[in-house]
Amino acid sequence: MYRSKNKSVLVLIYIFIVTVFSSTVIAQNTYVISDGSSFESKDFYPKFSWDTTPMYYMFGESTRVLFPEEVEHISERTNFICIEKSHALKQLGSAELGAKHDVAAFKKVKPDMKVLFYFNSAYAWPFTSYNKDFTGENIDQHPELKKFLIIDPKTKELAHRRNTFYFDVLNPGFRDWWVNTVAKGVEFSGADGAFIDQMHGFAWLRKDKSEEVQKAMGDMMEALKEKLGSDKIVLGNNAHDKIAQYVFPVVDANMFEHYKSDLLSKEKLLEDWENMLRTAKAGKISVFRVGVEHDGVSEEKKDYYKGAKRNERLAKLSKEKLEYYLACYLIGAQPYSYFQYGWGWTLSSGSLIDYPDLQRPLGDPKGVYSRTTPEGWGFTREFEHASVWVNIETGKAQISWKK
Repeated sequence: MYRSKNKSVLVLIYIFIVTVFSSTVIAQNTYVISDGSSFESKDFYPKFSWDTTPMYYMFGESTRVLFPEEVEHISERTNFICIEKSHALKQLGSAELGAKHDVAAFKKVKPDMKVLFYFNSAYAWPFTSYNKDFTGENIDQHPELKKFLIIDPKTKELAHRRNTFYFDVLNPGFRDWWVNTVAKGVEFSGADGAFIDQMHGFAWLRKDKSEEVQKAMGDMMEALKEKLGSDKIVLGNNAHDKIAQYVFPVVDANMFEHYKSDLLSKEKLLEDWENMLRTAKAGKISVFRVGVEHDGVSEEKKDYYKGAKRNERLAKLSKEKLEYYLACYLIGAQPYSYFQYGWGWTLSSGSLIDYPDLQRPLGDPKGVYSRTTPEGWGFTREFEHASVWVNIETGKAQISWKK
């Protein structure tokens, strides 16, 4: 009898411990969205934290693989990255070899790092061994690949931008080839998923088939997700755009790429914040990417930048503009919203710059943002360790750090 009671007590203690532990895990994987609803993280997502500004890095160095100190620098600042389209091409001969090398390098330093493989759904960049023949010199010798490309309706020649050809998403054979090719790159490189650039399918070249193009893009991205499997991340660039309406439901993550200054207008930023909320409510990751390469230099700052080389000038500009762009991100940030910052996509365009404010304690957001006046463009938001104010009409901001 004594042993039976003792055993029962142990069982109850065990059940209590398991219950508490399970509740803790659930709590750790659940986040509060600004409207009060819950965000449930997925097992294959990167680990998310508000401890400091959640950062996403995306970079490539076409001449070589990363040096160990570069891997360390980036690993100390994020656990979510993408290796760009031509990484280590000159050193290793193909971009998938560059990705494979540095996926392993990052995971050796930080095993839980989530690394994405880059591929384009619209431009036939010839940087991997899989698509090296999509060039003017080689394409005519590969009719099986040439049929995957768009013919310019005006010139009747292969459509291109600075000699980079356009994929034809309306071709079912291309879609099959593309899905298998991206999956091959992800598997070979050891990546945790794929960043897919360009969601438009060149719909404007075939205005009479725009809806068909959009649906084909959605079908292709859905097929990619299925091919990669449920444990891989598919991140679509600007998948929140209307032209990508059939893509958004099937991807795990969306990038807000502000690739021109118009996309950082006050109206567009307000739309971004609404779409960041929509993305979070759909249980998806978002990346708020800002590049200062499209910023102008004010008259009073011209002497400051005079004589500086491009990267030096943009590095100075990025530090000057950080408070404003970080505030723009923080006003709309949701669980699993990441910030990406710099002035391009190469390793030397921001990924190795030290921005101390991005390492400051941030803490959980204290609810939704507030508009300072009903018709104005000033906004505020509170975080545990920061008070944020920004005016997206004047381009001014102030972040008051409490720690």
